[in-house]
Amino acid sequence: MDVLKSPEFAEYVKNTIDRYHVPGVAIAVVQGEHIESAGFGKASLDPPEDCTPDTLFDIASTSKSLTAASVALLVDDNEKHPQIQYDARMADLLPGDFVMPMDEHEDVTLEDILSHRTGMAPNEYSLMGPNAAQPDDAQSVTRSLRHLVTIAPNRSEYLYCNLMYTAASYLVEQKSGLSFSDFLHANFFQPLRMKSTYLQPHAARSDGLSHLLATGYFWNKRGNKYTPIPCHDSPEAQGAGRIISSANDYIRWVRALMNCNDPVTKSMYEGMIKKRISQSPPGESGDDENDHEPPQAFAGAGVEILQYNGHVMVSHDGLDLGFGATHFFMPEQKFGAVIFGNSNNASNVARMIKYKLADWVTAGIEKRYSSLLEGVSSSESDDEEDEADEEDEEDEDDFTDLENEMIDELCADGGVRSDQTMALSAYTGEYWHEGYKGIKVTQKQGRLFVDARDRSVRFTFEFMHICDQRKYIAYMVEMSEQDVRAPVKAEFVLEGEKAVQLGLTLEATWDGYIWFKRVDAADV
Repeated sequence: MDVLKSPEFAEYVKNTIDRYHVPGVAIAVVQGEHIESAGFGKASLDPPEDCTPDTLFDIASTSKSLTAASVALLVDDNEKHPQIQYDARMADLLPGDFVMPMDEHEDVTLEDILSHRTGMAPNEYSLMGPNAAQPDDAQSVTRSLRHLVTIAPNRSEYLYCNLMYTAASYLVEQKSGLSFSDFLHANFFQPLRMKSTYLQPHAARSDGLSHLLATGYFWNKRGNKYTPIPCHDSPEAQGAGRIISSANDYIRWVRALMNCNDPVTKSMYEGMIKKRISQSPPGESGDDENDHEPPQAFAGAGVEILQYNGHVMVSHDGLDLGFGATHFFMPEQKFGAVIFGNSNNASNVARMIKYKLADWVTAGIEKRYSSLLEGVSSSESDDEEDEADEEDEEDEDDFTDLENEMIDELCADGGVRSDQTMALSAYTGEYWHEGYKGIKVTQKQGRLFVDARDRSVRFTFEFMHICDQRKYIAYMVEMSEQDVRAPVKAEFVLEGEKAVQLGLTLEATWDGYIWFKRVDAADV
């Protein structure tokens, strides 16, 4: 337990956050029942505020263990909820609300959605944010599943899907009669004395804790500067993320889970850490000794289970705009930790610190300090800058190669690269997809343009004509990464001199088009 107090560890953390551009991190560790914590760096750069173990962070997908635990409480309560079992079909638990898009997926079960094995693609760009004309919430997200993309048979492979955790939170609300926030407070936050943990940032602010909220940042490599990222409520992300907590608070949850302390029962614990599906892609063994990631990670419910240095590790990472996090515990050693940070690079840093702590607890005494001293050295700074420059160049080369591949694909049926000749007004207007909702194609600086900043993942598209007056590359710029223009394929269907459909390759795990049909503005 003396690791957080060692100057070697402090130096390791400082050098790591400096190298990877994370203003601050907060760390708490638990050994048995005993907790220690520390903060490093800054919670805010302007005005400067130190990061402490009481600093509040958006802990992103690290929240999922609490969603899974909420479901596990219902599964454990056979008196009140005998129908809620891990092998129960979601369509039976939420009749009329939970409907998968294809008949072969109608047998999706509760444990399928908790272990990311439903065959559904992420569909992240389908979610509408709070500023949309019709914002999404847990109910609307659940009801939209029937219109979204599935790309694999049920239980055939691991496909991470946040939307399923939002559906899980909706199930908790429907069966408990409480809002998800109230359920968490009544069953976890209050019993565990997690006095500064909330669902959604507005709740922390309303409770007078604005001064403890860390500022999230995006590190702009080209500008060599931090850009602050506002932390807003995201009702559409409920269950998948958006829990606000501190290291000192969240370690209480990790301790309870690790030790099966009230409210966690042994059956809840076993249900959560049951290995349900390998996270390695089909055809990959996941045991490459050169991989930094530990081999053979398996999805449980709200956690992943893996072997690290021959020891079991139960963990979950998190990444959201301006924040990154992880929590883990090692059952044999009765050791666990939470690591929270406040930049887009913080998730990677949290994972590095996680494995360094795991090395510490599993290594012999004589190896512990040498393990820390093998970490990031400030003398590596010149090499790191060179590496960062090389990574930027590689990113640009990758996009150039991707563009060339897209052009070849778009022109594969005999099309010839040509200029735009048809009037842009033939394409502008409102388009609709039942799952992805509406988008509006407009003109901007002589090009077709889509402003989708009303979505949960806020982005814009600028179109570049490729061939046939209907095939384009659309450059996506997410508001969190404005120095990145990611190309996607786009294609219009024309009837006469007017576009009637627009297809966009919005799903990175699937090469097909999401097709939007032209509609009258009054119908949107």
